[in-house]
Amino acid sequence: MQNLKNRATREKLFKASWYRAEKGDENDTRAILEKTAKLKMDKAHLMGKSSYAELNLMDQMAKKPENALKLLSQLANPAVAQAKKESDDIQKLIDEQKGGFSLEPWDWNFYAEQVRKAKYDLDENQIKPYFEVSTVLEKGVFFAAEKFYGITFKERKDLPVYHPDVVAYEVFDRDGKSLAIYYLDFYTRDNKNGGAWMSNFVEQSFTTNTKPVIVNVFNYQKPAPGKPSLISYDDVSTMFHEFGHTLHGLFANQKYVTISGTNVPRDFVEFPSQINEFFALEPAVLKNYALHYETKQPMPTALVEKIKKAATFNQGYATTELVSAATLDMAWHSVTSENQFKPTLEFEKDVLQKYGFTLPQVPPRYHSPYFAHIWGGGYSAGYYAYMWSDMLNSAAWDWIKNNGGMTRENGDRFRKYILSVGNSVDLNQAFRDFTGKDPEITPLLKDKGFVK
Repeated sequence: MQNLKNRATREKLFKASWYRAEKGDENDTRAILEKTAKLKMDKAHLMGKSSYAELNLMDQMAKKPENALKLLSQLANPAVAQAKKESDDIQKLIDEQKGGFSLEPWDWNFYAEQVRKAKYDLDENQIKPYFEVSTVLEKGVFFAAEKFYGITFKERKDLPVYHPDVVAYEVFDRDGKSLAIYYLDFYTRDNKNGGAWMSNFVEQSFTTNTKPVIVNVFNYQKPAPGKPSLISYDDVSTMFHEFGHTLHGLFANQKYVTISGTNVPRDFVEFPSQINEFFALEPAVLKNYALHYETKQPMPTALVEKIKKAATFNQGYATTELVSAATLDMAWHSVTSENQFKPTLEFEKDVLQKYGFTLPQVPPRYHSPYFAHIWGGGYSAGYYAYMWSDMLNSAAWDWIKNNGGMTRENGDRFRKYILSVGNSVDLNQAFRDFTGKDPEITPLLKDKGFVK
């Protein structure tokens, strides 16, 4: 959509996607969806709960569906207001180009990219020479971890690897003792899943007397022999993000595997990874790794400022489509009696109207008939979790900034109260132990550029 110049083709592609599961044929999911939603409600009633959302959130940080909905509603209004401003900017561009039409969902990505280039002039070809994979890893990701947590890394070429591209490191704790083994698998291959993730080959446990063995997997393009592996800033951010999950696994410190490391509620698990993304733009860290691969000169200040300003670009759109989808999920799973159900499309329309998602140019990221995450993908009454983790992440980073920043004291505190506890304590209390209070929404709204 971002690159398709033919508007009719964009519209055709969008509509083929949007209406794919509601054509009255064998692929129409609406009857199955409505039956599934009712069965989930019935299951909750059998378990003594009023709704499936109430049942599912019992062991999550949110605890109750109304707490999750409160967060979503706090994000909805400012996100939609920002998206309206963004749509006005795009419509202005369309008019300047004598487009002669009003902005529709299938136009957004195509014209937003043009607005981004005009406003921020971010050229990936300018940025990539400063982000060489090994330098980002060792002088960025590892440097930040050593500075904040005191851990160090040593490459181990004697350890077996499952592919020649994979590299292995031994991780040492602040006292010099071996803490874990860490593998990295950087490059895309034909037989490899897409995306990026963290997994444990071995999980920490005192019962089994095992230390963690962790892998981070990416899908960067492998360079030609003798050429540097240069990546985008988005890729840099992903590397810091996935290493945040790794830290959660490295610092696991529990008796049982089932409550150790990343075995935590869904609305908490992204918190350690998302907060680690902030380190990528910390001045002391950035100047250490954002070095031109040929000249070894640091990235110019002007280019750094463009990256920072671009971070809030299109956040109205991105947040609106995500929050509206999460609200739909919570609404479908908060039904308490059969008479509250309506036909799928009517139910969706009413929910979006009720919660203020009335900007037609920004539909939910997922339309109910093909929202596979919440029907068969394990996210039933759980899609809000991304935003909950976002709130924790911004609130915790705000506390760190206001209490000395990247100090070892703060790192040790974060490790003690957040990264090492697994699911052995009430994680709401763990957050209060770290910051001294419950998380607030304002830091997240600031990070997204919705408030000053």
